[in-house]
Amino acid sequence: MSLFSKLFGGGQKSDPKPVAYKGFDIFPDLIAEGSKYRLSARIEKTIDGDRKSVAVIRADVFDSQEQAESISIAKAKQVVDEQGDRIFGAANG
Repeated sequence: MSLFSKLFGGGQKSDPKPVAYKGFDIFPDLIAEGSKYRLSARIEKTIDGDRKSVAVIRADVFDSQEQAESISIAKAKQVVDEQGDRIFGAANG
């Protein structure tokens, strides 16, 4: 399976549990690649009654699912801290 297939729905994904952070919901949405896990998270928030979502995917892969989840959440929190609502586009910022 190609890298693009894995990144955009072809790979096995974990069953994420959301983590609440500053009004956002962060899902450690890992992508399994063989015996490793690619760093991936989904950030969601309801703005003016509309549910917004954005994916954070990096090239980093980890041997441990727990480590990949922890770092995915940390990276998503960093994105929230740096961009806030702007992550969903300039019109929301």
